[in-house]
Amino acid sequence: MAKLKIVKIGDDVLRKVSRPVDTITPRILTLLDDMAETMRAADGCGLAAPQVGVLRRVVVIETEPGQLIELINPKIIAFSGKQEEAEGCLSIPGKSGITTRPMHVTVRALNRKGETFDITGSGLLARAFCHELDHLDGKLFIDKAKDIETR
Repeated sequence: MAKLKIVKIGDDVLRKVSRPVDTITPRILTLLDDMAETMRAADGCGLAAPQVGVLRRVVVIETEPGQLIELINPKIIAFSGKQEEAEGCLSIPGKSGITTRPMHVTVRALNRKGETFDITGSGLLARAFCHELDHLDGKLFIDKAKDIETR
């Protein structure tokens, strides 16, 4: 595994739409492993492939230690409720802002074996799903945040 460089705001890759993964290759599996290592080293709870300069629909999330969630070609298929909380981003260091997100989110994705699965999260996990999937479409939390502050 390797720690990857996290792309920072201002890099055009963060504003581009990522391509779907057609075939889960050894390269995609290595990307998942490297993204998890990179996210943990940066003390984050989620990382999308565009944040490491790769325009593919791949996300890793770990809101609970030791419970890594790997998502390939994820799509939100259901959501409900509402939460307003402070949010930050590894690609926008030193900034945070209040965003409105659903309280409960269900995502459908492929796992590393190419199997389709659904996963539902509430609270922080729901927020992480929304935040990371936004990255796959070139959207950043600052696009919808209010009261942006420098930390």
